[in-house]
Amino acid sequence: MVLPVVAMLGAAGAASGWAAEEAPSATWDPAAFASEGTLELLTVEPGVGEHWSTVWLVVLEGQLYVRLGSRAAGRIERNTTGPYVGVRIAGREFDHVRAEKAPEMVDRVAAAMAEKYWLDVLVRFMEHPLTLRLVPGASP
Repeated sequence: MVLPVVAMLGAAGAASGWAAEEAPSATWDPAAFASEGTLELLTVEPGVGEHWSTVWLVVLEGQLYVRLGSRAAGRIERNTTGPYVGVRIAGREFDHVRAEKAPEMVDRVAAAMAEKYWLDVLVRFMEHPLTLRLVPGASP
C-alpha cells in the first residue's frame, strides 16, 4: 500500500503548489532548523566533484553549528568553493552558505550535541577536528 500513499502525497504537494522536486522559498532561519536531526553539506573536490555529507547540527544563540569528523573535515579543507558550501535542511536548499571555523565553540557545540543526540554517548569519542558555524552568504 505504499504506492497509493506516495501518490496521495504527490497529489497533495501538487495541489499546494509545491512539487516534491521543488523546495519552498528558501529562508535561512536557524531557529526553525533547531529541531532538525541532520543537514547535508555540499562540497566540491578536485578530481572528485560534488559530494553531499550528512551531519548533525545544533543551534546556539541563533547560530547554526555542525561538528565534523575527519572525512567531512577533509572535504571542507579541499572544497574548491570554500569558504562556501551548499546546505540542504528542512526541505530547503541553500547554495551559498559560508562555513566559518568556530574553535571557540568546540566545547559548547559538543555539549549541545550530547544533549540533543542520544547516540552521542558513542560518537563523542570519535575524532571531530572541525566545528563550523554556518552563515548565509551573499549571492556570488
